[in-house]
Order: sequence, then structure tokens, then C-alpha cells
Amino acid sequence: MSRIGKQAITIPKGLKISLDGTKLIFNNAKIQKELETHDRVEINLTNETLSFGLKESQGLKAKAFWGTYRALANNIVVGLTSGFTKQLEINGVGYKAAIKGNVLELSLGYSHPIDYKIPDGIEITLEKNILTLKGADKQQIGQVASEIRSFRAPEPYKGKGVKYVDEVIMRKAGKTAKK
Repeated sequence: MSRIGKQAITIPKGLKISLDGTKLIFNNAKIQKELETHDRVEINLTNETLSFGLKESQGLKAKAFWGTYRALANNIVVGLTSGFTKQLEINGVGYKAAIKGNVLELSLGYSHPIDYKIPDGIEITLEKNILTLKGADKQQIGQVASEIRSFRAPEPYKGKGVKYVDEVIMRKAGKTAKK
């Protein structure tokens, strides 16, 4: 049994949730998100709470989807009310970033700058060597942060590259001179 699926989601003020068949529609003042459940779980929607239940016709598959859809719905609720953030840190001599319109320009030690088009729904701010990504979609924030990090992952000897702020890089010892 899913422990996550049993928990009800409290609906905050200013967020409207409606049910259209098997699709949940989340609305706040600016953004609308949808979650299609494909009739895999039972949806219980009241004025203050949203909860999910097992569909007996689905069998064991329903148990797998029960907690997943609850977590996805909770991520949408949190994203529409407070949003998600991730921070990346750029370390290295000459490594820098600049935002030009909706393009993030990265200089990461290659012979050319890397231009990354910022997707819709993501807001990137730059303060010294810290990139802050903000948005309403948790999956999209993680994907964009992962793509930016993949341009120059941190190396284990000097720690140069792009890393998450809370990431710990295990440093290796370099070569030692023979005595």
C-alpha cells in the first residue's frame, strides 16, 4: 500500500481545481496546469481537499499509480502556489554566464560560448556566479538545471565546472612527485 497516496492534499486559497472526466485542471491567477490520470485512480475532490483512492478494476497497477498521481498533483499545487527553485554555481577561472534576452550565454572554457535558449515557464536570474532557476513545474526546473550542468560537469581534481549549490564534490588527490 502507498503511504503517500493515502495523504490528502489541502487546496490553498486562490487555487481552483476542477475535474473534467479523468483530467484534473489546476488554475491560479496566471497559470493553468492539467494532470491526466487515464482512469487509473479514483479522484475525490471537495472544497478544501483533494485525495486519491484505489480503483479495484486495475488490480496491482492501481497501487503503483496511486502514490504517483498524488505526488504529481501535490507538485502542481506547490508549483502554482509558491513555485520551485534550483541554484547552480559556476566555478573556474574565466567561467562565466550572462543572460541576453531569453538566451543564457555560458563561457565554460571551450573555444566557443554556449548559447542555451531559456524555455517558457522558466525564469533565470544571475548573481555573480550563482544561477537561480524559478518556475512552476518541478520536472521542467530539474530538466533545465540538469541540461545546464551537463555543459561542463564539475571535475574531481579542482572542482571546476557547473554544480548544484548543495552538491558536494568529492575531491581526488593529484599526482605526487616521485622521491
